[in-house]
Amino acid sequence: MPRPPEDSRSQTAEVISVESLGADGVLLRVRPQEPLPRLRGARFFMLRREDRLSPAIPRPFSLYDQAGDELVFLIKLLGRGTRALGDMQPGARLRLIGPLGNGWPTFTPAQPLVMLAGGIGSVPFLVGIADALREGVAAEDMTMIYGAATAAQLFEFERFAALGVRVLAATDDGSRGFAGHALECLAVEQEEGRIPPDAWLYACGPGPMLAAVERLSRNTGVPAWLSLEELMGCGVGICNGCPVPTRPEGPLGAWNNAKCCVEGPVFSTDAIQIAEN
Repeated sequence: MPRPPEDSRSQTAEVISVESLGADGVLLRVRPQEPLPRLRGARFFMLRREDRLSPAIPRPFSLYDQAGDELVFLIKLLGRGTRALGDMQPGARLRLIGPLGNGWPTFTPAQPLVMLAGGIGSVPFLVGIADALREGVAAEDMTMIYGAATAAQLFEFERFAALGVRVLAATDDGSRGFAGHALECLAVEQEEGRIPPDAWLYACGPGPMLAAVERLSRNTGVPAWLSLEELMGCGVGICNGCPVPTRPEGPLGAWNNAKCCVEGPVFSTDAIQIAEN
């Protein structure tokens, strides 16, 4: 039976800073009570304020960045839980449970890859790109397509571009970069020869986008990995609140569902099925 990673723990963390990003985003920087080693991109933590201003059930957030003994989370302010975190002040303490889940698989040197981010789905790619560069993927073999509804929702776009890889913007309203969503941008880039058709795909974003990446992977045979954004109650595999349908013929097919929190959040497309809404 899947269980939480051996390096996960529950501890408190001190809020170092909360920086606003546009109208509905914040960078939350915290210092855990116990320092953590370098963590892989797409791993996540459950966060909750220690006072009564936060919901009792913590919320899952992928690691955005790691600097020395500090962890950084990029949070889109959507509801009570996220706004409670966004309203925290330096010096306050929060509950930090993690690191949890499995991150991106080890990247393959000399293999071109494309990272597809939809909105707040950009979060696991900052560390992911650093992982890929460290593991021997050349910057020229890597493209990130960052899609959002408008340019204002391309949080920290320049920071991704500063990593030295090719970063493209795709906005639904055409306010920056390609006019359309990330997969439409990918299709044009491949048709015009700027991205090879056999580039491996790594994606994080809303369900319809991930379903489209899964279809593309299945239709072309190109390997793809998806970092899912599922609702989670516990993050450690107890509540069974984040089931993901598996493929009977795939590596997780012995069970009808996988637990996103302990067997994910990153899955290969040969292991799971994305439900289309």
